Amino acid sequence: MEKAIIGKKIGMTQIFDEKGLVIPVTVIEAGPCIVAQVKTTETDGYNAIQLGYGDVKENRINRPEKGHFTKAKLALKKHLREFRVSEIADVVVGNEIKADVFEAGDKIDVQGTTKGKGFQGVIKRHGQSRGPMGHGSMYHRRPGSMGSTSTPGRVFKGKKLPGHMGVQTVTIQNLDVVKVDLDKNVILVKGSVPGAKGAILKIRKTVKSGK
Repeated sequence: MEKAIIGKKIGMTQIFDEKGLVIPVTVIEAGPCIVAQVKTTETDGYNAIQLGYGDVKENRINRPEKGHFTKAKLALKKHLREFRVSEIADVVVGNEIKADVFEAGDKIDVQGTTKGKGFQGVIKRHGQSRGPMGHGSMYHRRPGSMGSTSTPGRVFKGKKLPGHMGVQTVTIQNLDVVKVDLDKNVILVKGSVPGAKGAILKIRKTVKSGK
């Protein structure tokens, strides 16, 4: 099976390598996850595995999800994520996947939801520059020109304007696994990953080889 797991972002710290160089790392609690469903080309049109992560009380889960786990005779899980895979011959419902599915030196892709920033203007949201602050310019942090006048008489689609910022699904590719601690069930990943502390992440072997 291709390497894949659900994790939770714990936070960031730093470690030192053999040469004494500082490596910034993100600590991710990876699993343990259970295989809740196996999808095949014959039954669903594609190959995929569905993983469950995080214990949850019965009164905290809706009836369709509860029935999904009950049918598979599995303990209830809070989070469900699906991973498309090319080979599922050795995967069985109920299998447990832990952090040791990865090892130091692996290249991974991490997908998560970015932090929410609320309603923001064009300077913070799009990196635009402000106007003069003095001499009565009357133009400071506004979006700027909206376009032509009578022709075409509208604002073009894609105009960079103020609006909601953040809470987007983002995937960071080709991150290095620096260390795997099976006792604590965590993996240390070089660099940052999307989301705030406690964010749920999809982690899988990278789809693009690094240079």
